[in-house]
This record gives sequence, structure tokens and C-alpha cells, in this order.
Amino acid sequence: MSEASPTSGEPFDLQKLQQLFELMEKHDLSEVNLKNGPEHIRLRRGSSTVTVAAPAPVYAPAPAAPAPSAAPAAPAAASGAAPASEAGLIQIKSPTVGTFYTSPTPEDPVFVSVGATVGPQTIVCIIEAMKVFNQIPAEVTGTIAAVLVKNGDPVEYGQPLFSVRP
Repeated sequence: MSEASPTSGEPFDLQKLQQLFELMEKHDLSEVNLKNGPEHIRLRRGSSTVTVAAPAPVYAPAPAAPAPSAAPAAPAAASGAAPASEAGLIQIKSPTVGTFYTSPTPEDPVFVSVGATVGPQTIVCIIEAMKVFNQIPAEVTGTIAAVLVKNGDPVEYGQPLFSVRP
């Protein structure tokens, strides 16, 4: 995969590593593992996600649908939280495309529900992306005002998941 020329003195072909990194950014991948003979390359972006055991889908009653926003919310700089359309509310948005889960397994209680107090490190849900289960932290302090996605539903990058009252 990434062989260095014998005269370069470099352990890996830096141009190929740069291409791999660009592909990771383009396709929003957080980790790539490649092995070719004795060479093994592991590239990882970001550090806020944690891999956990695969939960089975939990089916819960659907929450009330959020009111549509007249104008798109302004994105927050490098954060999953952004201003909500309702005055004073902050949205926790999906950092990736995947499947939304409210608890680690069907038998476990939900991570958070309406009225729950959260802090920046509070895990609010899991998003499964390509068989990797990513714990999503609130990244804000406040009280959950609304759960905007049903358990087991697919979510898109940047899609609002929760509304939080600071």
C-alpha cells in the first residue's frame, strides 16, 4: 500500500498518507486501518468518540415533531451544539451519518429524556456508523427540552438530535 523508496529514508510514502487523510476528510471517516505485508497504517481523526458494544435497537414512543425552522441555524465552530430556532434553546446535532439509539441496549434505560440535566461530557445517545457505535456527548450544559429523533431512526450529519435549555 504505502511503500517508501529505498533511498527516501521515510518509513512511509507521505504523499499516499496525505491522499488517505484527504479521503478520510471527504468521506467523514474517523479511522482507517490498512495492512500490507509487514506494514500497518492506522490513521485516526478526532478523539471525542468512544467505541462501545453494539446495542440492539430500542423501540420507544415517538416524541412530538419539532416546529420547522424559518431560517437555518448558524453552525457552531467545531462543535455539535448550535443555536436552536426557539428562543434560548441550543440544539445538539449529529456529528456523523448513522443510526440514532437512545440507550446502549434494549434492556438499559435511555441515556437522557426530556427534563434531564446534562453537562458537556454527558452521553446523550449513540450513533452507529458502519458497525461502530459512537457515544455522543452533550457538549453543552442545560436541561433537555426535546428529543427530536426517534430511537432507531437514521440521522444525517448536522441533523438536530436534542434541544437543550441552557
